[in-house]
Amino acid sequence: MPHLTKDELAAFLPHAGSMRLLDRVASWDESSIRCHTATHHDPANPLRRDACLDAIAGLEYAAQAMGVHVGLLDGKPLMSGSIGYVGGLRDVVFGIDRLDDCPAELTIEATRLFAGDQSFLYRFAISSEGRQVMSGRASIFLKQASI
Repeated sequence: MPHLTKDELAAFLPHAGSMRLLDRVASWDESSIRCHTATHHDPANPLRRDACLDAIAGLEYAAQAMGVHVGLLDGKPLMSGSIGYVGGLRDVVFGIDRLDDCPAELTIEATRLFAGDQSFLYRFAISSEGRQVMSGRASIFLKQASI
């Protein structure tokens, strides 16, 4: 499927400004998505704490990739009447302590394992220059936004 730029990703994420963490989608299909970013080097990254970006922030990177994938498969932005949230995490493994210590861009990959009625299970992995940053599984749920 076609690549998406940071500007095109905006339609699939409710986040604004520097909280939009993904730079681009390199590839996606019915079951998976691969994204890239260098926002972990940005000193203004809103997930930084005391000038450092802990590896746990990778969960938000993975969640944004999964959210974009759900929106792409549905053919519409997630913001159109629904809110996505992470319902649970399993088997999360960290290969590093800090994201900002990764000198190269991050690659975020997510594979859909299950899709139900407004619920999804994904396996995700983040790497940098082939080095595992983190991996795990996450359940994602969509809820209709109340007006």
